[in-house]
Amino acid sequence: MNESNVQFIEKNGDPQYVVMPIENYREIVSLLNDIEDYSAIDQALIEYRAGETVPSEVLSAILNGDSPLRAWRECRGYTLDSLAKRIGVSKGYLSQIENGRKSGSLDLFRQVSIELNVTIDDLVNWGEERPSVESDTS
Repeated sequence: MNESNVQFIEKNGDPQYVVMPIENYREIVSLLNDIEDYSAIDQALIEYRAGETVPSEVLSAILNGDSPLRAWRECRGYTLDSLAKRIGVSKGYLSQIENGRKSGSLDLFRQVSIELNVTIDDLVNWGEERPSVESDTS
C-alpha cells in the first residue's frame, strides 16, 4: 500500500481518521479476515492436540437422528447390554434413555461419560430445549 494515497484527518493535532482508496481498504479487510481464519485454524489445532475430536461416524449418526448417547456407545463398541452392565442399570432402562422416553439421572450420565470417555455434554442432545435430568435422591 502506498502511503502517499492515504490522507490523515487530525483533531487538535492528533490523527483521528484515515481516508484511503477503496482498493486499499478492501485489501486491509481481506487481510484481517485471513488473520481471523488463521486464528480459527490455530485454535482448532490446539483443541485437536488437547483431546479427541468427534469421529465422523458419531457426527453422522447424530445428524441422522440418533441420540448422542447411542452414537457414542456404538462408536466405543458397547452394546446396550454391555454398557448397562458396566454402569449398573438394566438394558431396558438404558434403551429408554437413548430413545428419549426417560431422561436419566445426572449420576447415570456421569457414569456413562466416564465409561465412554466423553463429557456429559457430549451425551446429551440439547436440541432446542434443554431436557430435564432426574435428580438423584440417594
